Parts: sequence; structure tokens; C-alpha cells
Amino acid sequence: MNPENNSLHEASVPLAPEQTFFRDPAIDRLLGVVFNLAIEVQVLRDRLASMEMLLVRGGAIAEGELDGFRPDASQDAVLAAESRAFVADLLTPLLGQQASRSEGGRQ
Repeated sequence: MNPENNSLHEASVPLAPEQTFFRDPAIDRLLGVVFNLAIEVQVLRDRLASMEMLLVRGGAIAEGELDGFRPDASQDAVLAAESRAFVADLLTPLLGQQASRSEGGRQ
């Protein structure tokens, strides 16, 4: 996302009062985050599908080839490590502890 195009960064656009649907407004805010992430996932899915179509059109891969792709052992190890790190980062907030991710900070 480009912050320059975000309406929240424009001083001329007044913010509307916050709507709440649940007793705890933090739940409404969390749902807002979840929906924003869902939108981003759909954008990524569309872009990935478009990239695959361009690769097929250009002859770089055959149609459906990506579906049957199996990484070799070293590629699989890299993907597995990245997946584990992603899941760990994703689930860290469930521990109920704040963790600094700043350079030189303690975790």
C-alpha cells in the first residue's frame, strides 16, 4: 500500500466517529484489522494468478505446472523454515507478552 494515497494521511478528510458493534471497541478494531488483511490476501491472490497467466502466456511455464510443482529438499527446507517463522510471529501475541522487535532490543 502506498501511504501517500491513504485518506487517513490527508488532513482535509475529517474522520467519522468510531462505530462500535461489540461491548469492547477493541474487538471492532481487531475485526477491522482482520478485514483489511483479508482484502490484502485477495489482492495478492489476484496478482499471483495474473503473474501465473503471464508466465503461461510467455511460455515460461505450462498451464497448471505451478500446481504440480514440488520443491527439492533444499527449497523445501527454506520454505519450511520461513513458514515456521511466520507462524511463530503470527501467534506471538497470543502469549500476552509484549516483545520488542527493534534492533538491539530484547525479546
